[in-house]
Amino acid sequence: MTDPTTAPAVAAPAGGGAPDAVAAPPGTPAVEIRGVDKTFDTRSGLVPALDGIDLTVAEGEFVSLIGPSGCGKSTLMRLIADLDEPTSGEVRVFGKTARQARRDQDYGIAFQQAGLLPWRTVAANVALPLELHGVASASRRDRVAELLEMVGLADFADRYPDQLSGGMQQRVAIARALAERPRLLLMDEPFGALDEMTREKMQAELVRICAETGAAVVFVTHSIPEAVFLSDRVVVMSPRPGRIQQVVSMQLGADASRTEALREERAFFEMVTVVREALHGAPAGGARGVETR
Repeated sequence: MTDPTTAPAVAAPAGGGAPDAVAAPPGTPAVEIRGVDKTFDTRSGLVPALDGIDLTVAEGEFVSLIGPSGCGKSTLMRLIADLDEPTSGEVRVFGKTARQARRDQDYGIAFQQAGLLPWRTVAANVALPLELHGVASASRRDRVAELLEMVGLADFADRYPDQLSGGMQQRVAIARALAERPRLLLMDEPFGALDEMTREKMQAELVRICAETGAAVVFVTHSIPEAVFLSDRVVVMSPRPGRIQQVVSMQLGADASRTEALREERAFFEMVTVVREALHGAPAGGARGVETR
């Protein structure tokens, strides 16, 4: 897991942002990964982390990455975020290099730990990326108020992080990641440290927020039910070196809505089974909804 104290909780542009950045044409994928390998040079030698990754995430699509510990899920996330570079291959975000997308503030990031600054109020934490990029104070106040209303924390603007529950802190982190209206959210196990009841509530909140913003999401998780509840597609990765083993499209029914009632639906349990079989080895006949790589 990436340490939030050593990596930005939001996409921080190197060089003060790019207000004149040209938007990608409609239909341009949010993320395109082609032939990506990643090898780490360690004291004990070269360690291959990712091998031959090909993946496309469409505009507005929610894609989860799931696999055993050490399979490279977080490494792949870091490559998309330009927090690391591939050994070979190419990563593009809205048709741009990952580095240019970072400079253009095209994405926001949320990690497992909220990474809030304890000496700043909730409102000041959410406003931080706007301050860093020179947004006028009146515009900052309006945007922060809008975001806190969206995540249900309008009454907590003047509180400090240690006065909030874990779930509330994560909502602040999500609001901060959305501050500059990114078209892509990168989320590395943002609910992993929460209790099950709070985690399920946060999943429902994230579904609502994504519907309101239209942002694409790449989401790392170890939880199969979480991946099924949230995702349009679930990318199943193999043990190290990480490869895309299968891609499972969520087939939850034409009228399915991602509310709490979905968790009790037969289609939900069926898709949990499909993803579990993709992780541990599908039956000989394969499983419905699975694209084998």
